[in-house]
Amino acid sequence: MEDKFKIKRIIISGEKSGLPYSKGLMASSIMATGLPPSQSYEVAKRIENYLRENKIYSVTIDELRKIAYNFLLTEVGKDFAEKYLKWQALVDLEKPLIILIGGTTGVGKSTIATEVAHRLGITRIVSTDAIREVMRAIFSKELMPALYESSFNAYKLLRTPLPSNMDPLIVGFGEQTSAVVVGVKAIIERAIKESLNMVIEGIHIVPGFIDFYKDYSERSIIVPLIITVEEENLHRSHFYVREMETEGFRPFEKYHRNFDSIRKLGRYISNLAKENNISIIPSHNLDTTVASVLEVIINHVFSVPEVIEKTKTVFSK
Repeated sequence: MEDKFKIKRIIISGEKSGLPYSKGLMASSIMATGLPPSQSYEVAKRIENYLRENKIYSVTIDELRKIAYNFLLTEVGKDFAEKYLKWQALVDLEKPLIILIGGTTGVGKSTIATEVAHRLGITRIVSTDAIREVMRAIFSKELMPALYESSFNAYKLLRTPLPSNMDPLIVGFGEQTSAVVVGVKAIIERAIKESLNMVIEGIHIVPGFIDFYKDYSERSIIVPLIITVEEENLHRSHFYVREMETEGFRPFEKYHRNFDSIRKLGRYISNLAKENNISIIPSHNLDTTVASVLEVIINHVFSVPEVIEKTKTVFSK
């Protein structure tokens, strides 16, 4: 005998396995518009209530998108509603979305990358420090010494004397970045081959060392950007937080000693970003920075011809 108290599931028809409606997944798709998580989840819950109140227990993905669009249009605003449909157009494309987040040590790249990935429903996040660790397991210190020091200390392992007009800090960092970029490119190529959306973050995402658009724009939707902290005291305070969060594994004193070098690398990366027309996002607080990053991603994605064309199709349905 069927349990009369059992709640009937809402099934998204047209899917291979007849997937049930999920408030979490719907909220994630709405968060991609830049709407805060709590508000996105509330809209997703109201959509579910609407479906149940109207006894709609089978709905196609296109019908569900129209319902979500109308809820956003009436309850949040036209801007978010149209961004939602445009993101759905992106979902239907075969090209993967690859977001590259660079910047010097301590500007909050990892935290920002994690939050952005969560908002966009991206499950794969790769750190260039992790790539460097893998490469250290493959290449010995004698063969590739630049991999065996922090980015701001890589110059200590330079094997050749430098002319007096060259900055050892920048040269050492450049040598390390050139090595790590080999791994970064391999990760990007794999993501493109498997059509996987991905966020890659780290100090080794340096404009000029990777030709983002020339190498990858035809096969992916690639969005590079650089995070900065303009206020020195704010930047310095990030290292206090890191020490507490990692229980001393990343001690403040180490970064405090090398703070001037870290700041210099930040200026170097920012200058290269300006030369290569890569977006620079000042980091103030997490919510504001994430919102700015999402805005850059959204503006870039919606300027891609394939997305524009697909969006026209979505709006015409």
